[in-house]
Amino acid sequence: MTFPVQQAAPAPVRTARTRHFVMCPPTHFDVVSVLNPWMDPAVPVDRDRAMVQWSGLVAAYQALGHRVDLLAPGPGLPDMVFAANGALVVGGRALGAAFLHPERRPEAALHRELLAELGVAVHEPAHTNEGEGDFAVVGDLVLAGTGFRTDRAAHAEAQEVLGVPVVSLQLVDPRFYHLDTCLAVLDDHTVAWFPAAFSASSQQVVRTLFPDAVEATEADALAFGLNAVSDGRHVLLPVEAVTLAADLRAAGFEPVGIELDELVKAGGSVKCCTLELRQEERA
Repeated sequence: MTFPVQQAAPAPVRTARTRHFVMCPPTHFDVVSVLNPWMDPAVPVDRDRAMVQWSGLVAAYQALGHRVDLLAPGPGLPDMVFAANGALVVGGRALGAAFLHPERRPEAALHRELLAELGVAVHEPAHTNEGEGDFAVVGDLVLAGTGFRTDRAAHAEAQEVLGVPVVSLQLVDPRFYHLDTCLAVLDDHTVAWFPAAFSASSQQVVRTLFPDAVEATEADALAFGLNAVSDGRHVLLPVEAVTLAADLRAAGFEPVGIELDELVKAGGSVKCCTLELRQEERA
């Protein structure tokens, strides 16, 4: 007896939405201390190459029709290129950052100043949080990481300040020290992630919320493939994440490869460089 060949279901049609980003040029980029397992001050940094790669990311966003506003880099702040860590913005309001490491704490005020200029009301936090490093907006829900940088109390603070439900997720692998290194938001209902970076109970939570999540291999996760930015259709991610790019394409997304390996020396890539301003009011 032969069985009929089952045709694979067609991938969903994905729709892009124009986004508004804040980015900071790597003018003072360097690795001078060890704030995460990727940083090694003994490895030289090519700042000119970092600037070229970062500029390529800006150009890619603009080519897709997205708005990019620039945050002026502060002298003596080599990690400020990672603008995602400066706040979480939802509905025209922001929870400002309170960095764990003293080296980065001056960045928070510079972010608050720019956001205020852009018409965003900023709440100064009571608890340690590193902005979109550990907060990910998925539709009307915020996923929040903890374990290495962001205080769990900041999750409740974000919910109260922004008026959105927040789901806490426990990170367990120091290589994935921020949520944005092991989970990427693809659209309002879909994420990509590396399950082993999360505790067993948090893995269950993600699988319950997102049964169609795209799972990355360890190799692609270590290539910062999940440190990606999606507009709902196009997914900008490191060129090294080849398998993840193929899986995204099979799921109906359009992967856009970006070279940012110079910035990976400090433990960041596409998403780390990109803070999203969500100005629309929420119901």
